[in-house]
Amino acid sequence: MKAEPRFKSTDWALILGASSGFGGATAVELARHGMNIFGVHLDRQVTMPAVQHVIREIKHTGCEAVFYNINAADAIKRDEALDDIQDRFSSDSSQCVRVLLHSLAFGTLKPFTAQKPEEMMTQAQMEMTLDVMAHSLVYWVQGLVARKLMKKGGRVFGMTSSGGHRVIPNYGAVSAAKASLESHIRQLAMELGPMGITCNAIMAGVTDTPALRKIPKSDKMVEVARAKNPFNRLTTPEDVAKAIVLLADENAYWISGNVIGVDGGEDIVSYVG
Repeated sequence: MKAEPRFKSTDWALILGASSGFGGATAVELARHGMNIFGVHLDRQVTMPAVQHVIREIKHTGCEAVFYNINAADAIKRDEALDDIQDRFSSDSSQCVRVLLHSLAFGTLKPFTAQKPEEMMTQAQMEMTLDVMAHSLVYWVQGLVARKLMKKGGRVFGMTSSGGHRVIPNYGAVSAAKASLESHIRQLAMELGPMGITCNAIMAGVTDTPALRKIPKSDKMVEVARAKNPFNRLTTPEDVAKAIVLLADENAYWISGNVIGVDGGEDIVSYVG
């Protein structure tokens, strides 16, 4: 069901990691409020039904959905997608990318040190994790700004987690990526502020997503998070999606450069008796 339109019919969101989890939920929630969606995802045939479900949900609201099944960290594919967006906007200069959401969860989960060399994080794995989960945000923003696809009132969001400031077994490279992403958000907030574009990192609580289930002993993380959370439940992708809709509103123009917790207060609780 489509809510009362909050956004213009010429507004688009570009969501990196749009097929599931936070990206998929945010795509649908933004569409419910009147925003068209460009989705970037990397899926094989076995997971395409989930992608098609997200697309159907978006189109059910009456908004447009244009999805690219590409590696978001591939420079050539990135430029091709951005050029295609530019071409689509060429007939209507009022169209713009109002929201960019970076929600890419693809990294190596290995310890930095181990008794057997083959069990340790490699340089290539470390660099890949940071490139996909952090640095790619900068490159997509560069492409949008260079093509003048994002204008005053634009919103840039990057998905971070408590792993950016906490230690979790086998999470070292991803933790480094989250900390780097938060740093990139601060730098972009400073540089894009004069253009009227805000940038914020969204720190979700522990959420049952496909990405979480890949973390070793994620069931223990779920158990602890549920016990810690003042609301006695996990965060959901929809919780985060609704927060992003609020922050994408034109009245949120003075909120920039922050790490914003969307976790029901989970991160502030350090001990459960």
